[in-house]
Amino acid sequence: MNAPDTQLVTIIGGSGFVGTQLVQLLARRGFRIRVGVRRPDLAGHVRPLGTVGQIQPVQVNVRNFDSVARAVEGAHVVVNLAGISHERGRQRFEAVHGLGAANVARAAADAGVGHFVHVSALGADANSKSRYFASKARGDAQVLNIFPKAVIMRPSIVFGPDDRFFNLLGTLARLFPVSPVIGGSSRFQPVYVGDVAAALALAAQGSVRAGKIYEIGGPDIETMRELMERVSRVSNRNNVLVNVPIPLAKFKAWFIQILPNPWFTVDRIDQYGEDCVVSEAARSDKRTLENIGITPQSMDAILPTYMWRFRKNGQFEQVQSH
Repeated sequence: MNAPDTQLVTIIGGSGFVGTQLVQLLARRGFRIRVGVRRPDLAGHVRPLGTVGQIQPVQVNVRNFDSVARAVEGAHVVVNLAGISHERGRQRFEAVHGLGAANVARAAADAGVGHFVHVSALGADANSKSRYFASKARGDAQVLNIFPKAVIMRPSIVFGPDDRFFNLLGTLARLFPVSPVIGGSSRFQPVYVGDVAAALALAAQGSVRAGKIYEIGGPDIETMRELMERVSRVSNRNNVLVNVPIPLAKFKAWFIQILPNPWFTVDRIDQYGEDCVVSEAARSDKRTLENIGITPQSMDAILPTYMWRFRKNGQFEQVQSH
């Protein structure tokens, strides 16, 4: 389905991993696109994803309502991808996932947009030990309260060439012969970034039931240990996997999280300790990828296309079965 040339979509947080995929899809379908980011001078890479003048980065800070309102003015569709993986300075979970989500929803409602899509996280739960998951759940509730016809997408771990999960595990496997397994029995349902973007594009075009929370997962459910074993296989390494108790992992994370871009934080350890899979309630209510016509791609099909970089001899190294 193509959009008329007059259709304008504002994508808050559209210069990141998922955002750039979504920008490409919507640009191909004829939308004019505003990409709301904190630093437009660092978002020049989104411009070539469309035709000349089709994509315009604009300054947005979701903690500042006025900046959000300016970014969504005149838009027919708003997609909120703004989120943080760890806290730093004024960028706190509640400020971005709570206040920020509410600001975008309120601005979208005030602007009278036709469709509002909000991206959360599978595992969002107001009672979660993880402040990340708890803040996501509270943000979702505020979004639906302010904009009842919003579509909320909750993806599991999102994977693809620039992901922060498998690339981190591959980096650690390359650097260290022993890999710590944190939350080894917790189950996850990784989903390909292209499938997430496709789902968001459908929601942006009004092809998804409004006022619903969709749970987005891939075809495979694996424990953290199994995911790490998969990384070892695809990167052709024989790292020793050692289970690390959650309390010990948190102790180490206290020191690691002071780094500018920490590998782990205390809150991320809490995230890894919880299951992150599509619920039976979502399946029975038809709120999954498959129910909106998307067949999710498997890790087997995608991971080898970029995880080869972590093999000792690169792309052409023959992978041995472990």
